[in-house]
Amino acid sequence: MNRGVAWLAMGAVAASFAPLTVQLAFAILGIGVVGMVHGAGDLAVVENSRRPMFLVIYCLVALATLLWWTVDPAVALPAFLLASAFHFGMEDAPDGTVAERVARGVALVAGPAALHVAGYGDLLAIAGGPSSALPILTPVLAVAGGLACGVMVALAIRRRDARLGIGMAALLCLPPLVGFTLGFLILHALPQTIKRRDRLGCATTASYLASVAPVLGGALLATGLIVALLLHVEPSGLRGLFAAIASLAIPHLLVTPWFEARNAGDRPAPTADLRC
Repeated sequence: MNRGVAWLAMGAVAASFAPLTVQLAFAILGIGVVGMVHGAGDLAVVENSRRPMFLVIYCLVALATLLWWTVDPAVALPAFLLASAFHFGMEDAPDGTVAERVARGVALVAGPAALHVAGYGDLLAIAGGPSSALPILTPVLAVAGGLACGVMVALAIRRRDARLGIGMAALLCLPPLVGFTLGFLILHALPQTIKRRDRLGCATTASYLASVAPVLGGALLATGLIVALLLHVEPSGLRGLFAAIASLAIPHLLVTPWFEARNAGDRPAPTADLRC
């Protein structure tokens, strides 16, 4: 895993000096492919008897999110960012204090604005559309993100947590799209993939990938279709990427925890077809 993080970091640094199209490609690969791996195990942690209802609700929430983003991205974007911050704080610091959870969530969402106010505002303007008021609040997000990252850097030093320190450095120093992608992978997606792999009893990450391959393939196909669908609205593909991520992330944030809450402890759900 450390070697993988090193390769990701080198790729992020290289992408930082490239045009926005290359940075977008890095984000699509990092968030839209690697970042989806942990969410691909959602079905596997739901008991067989509850899967039909889970799938129905999951798909309905995904479609509602896509429709909302298509009709009113100016409102959908801040709602998605707020939900993401809450999710990051709760999932990445399950035993942390309220202050740590808040700082983690705010740092991941707003940290990239701290040293790149203009670039962050430009991304919000594209993702949220011309009617979005969120870019005007970018300076406020920059202050909040900078303070949150400072808290987390101090925590990383105190705990001697290199992963946390590198993640925060990525959020602060790299261009917003690249910095968030690397920070998201280091601080959230990769650790959560390991947790999901271990919960399902998979000996290796490769075996976990094999067990969730059908779901992951479907998610990647859905992402591609959504991005293609919204290209006629916003030709860079950035809004399509946000919409696709939100459409898959919101049910992952809201629906999966409700359905897996009845599983006993941290043991895998009794799903013979998806367990390793």
